Amino acid sequence: MGQHDNGPLGGGPTPGSDPGEDPELAALALKILVAGGFGVGKTTLVGAVSEIRPLRTEELLSEAGELVDDTGGVDQKTTTTVAMDFGRITIRSGLSLYLFGTPGQDRFWFLWDELSQGALGAVVLADTRRLEDCFPAVDYFEHRRIPFVVAVNCFTEARRYGAHDVSRALDLDQGTPVVLCDARDKDSGKEVLIRLVEYAGRVHTARLLESVEPQAGSV
Repeated sequence: MGQHDNGPLGGGPTPGSDPGEDPELAALALKILVAGGFGVGKTTLVGAVSEIRPLRTEELLSEAGELVDDTGGVDQKTTTTVAMDFGRITIRSGLSLYLFGTPGQDRFWFLWDELSQGALGAVVLADTRRLEDCFPAVDYFEHRRIPFVVAVNCFTEARRYGAHDVSRALDLDQGTPVVLCDARDKDSGKEVLIRLVEYAGRVHTARLLESVEPQAGSV
């Protein structure tokens, strides 16, 4: 279902495995990106839902970094992701998701192209106090036609907005899902991921049918 289905991250069986011999080897593993602005909760979400100890590449914020990173609204944040976060969650028997949390600062965006290879889709985390911070992620996935959902991380002190209001504010393409969540809560994060898998599955199926129909009509 992903853009590159040549390995476990792209949605296919483990290379060299015989699905008839070992159901575990035949399990579907999908690659999902978790993106968004600086301090929006990407590391928190990956850590909350991961069934393994998440891999984190965080460093303490430095004085040099303060000159280029906008920390307004997240003054209590002391660390930042400099490469990626990684976690894994089993949605159901035979279906696992590998989660890759992307760095939020502009200076680390050169990593996004590498991380997005083979991804089924993405979660764009949003904070309504700094909604403009997720514009670059939205633009990135729209231009590359990578299916994504916008997950509004409902911070306690933030004003609440409905999904329709957020969709309009971000000028999302029609049909792009917007969901409300708590990045600290495992069940809430899992619901976001399920919503993404369902949506991305529909998008990729529709594209496959579109590519097949012209060939069928020419026969």
